[in-house]
Amino acid sequence: MFLVNRRRFLAMALSLPAVASAAVTGPSQAAPSDLVATMLTRAHLPRHSNEVWVLVDDQEATLSVFRGNDLLERFGPISLGRAGAKTQRVRGDNVTPMGEFRINRFNYESQWRTFMGIDFPTPAHARMALEKGIYSQTDYEDYFDYYRRNGHPPQNTALGGAIGIHGLGSADPDIHGRYHWTQGCVAVTNEQIDRLAELVGVGTRVVIR
Repeated sequence: MFLVNRRRFLAMALSLPAVASAAVTGPSQAAPSDLVATMLTRAHLPRHSNEVWVLVDDQEATLSVFRGNDLLERFGPISLGRAGAKTQRVRGDNVTPMGEFRINRFNYESQWRTFMGIDFPTPAHARMALEKGIYSQTDYEDYFDYYRRNGHPPQNTALGGAIGIHGLGSADPDIHGRYHWTQGCVAVTNEQIDRLAELVGVGTRVVIR
């Protein structure tokens, strides 16, 4: 399990003004902002020249692995959620969440061959949920309390969880090649998930846009 260290958690929290003031001021009365969309404008820039990171492109239906700005591998077509990809998802809506994530766990015994979990919902998704009324103030504070105590986001809130990148397992490759069919995850073929597992690890940054 990928645990967020105290320094990184504080950096995430301090980047969201509502975290420090939520108990005092309550949700903002301003029109809801798309914080995730704003963050995505720079998420495609590598953190350093040697960073291995993943880009999932909804429009192109591709998954690309980069080292810095250099392309290492590109897989396609990939499958996303049956309801498409959006910056805000809620539990059960079959949407793939857009945003910037980290791989935080691997399950090599998954029914999907290999499952690479990502840290959804992120603090940015939680903030948007508060602004849109999906989270109550208590939900929002509970989210951060859980994150602080466990080092990863809760998976059973109104935003859902168990989002990641996985293979097909015994699923139909023909359907995979023609339709978006998942409940919100990113699916690639079994051969591709095997190759991807050779290139990435816990902590690898994943951008879904």
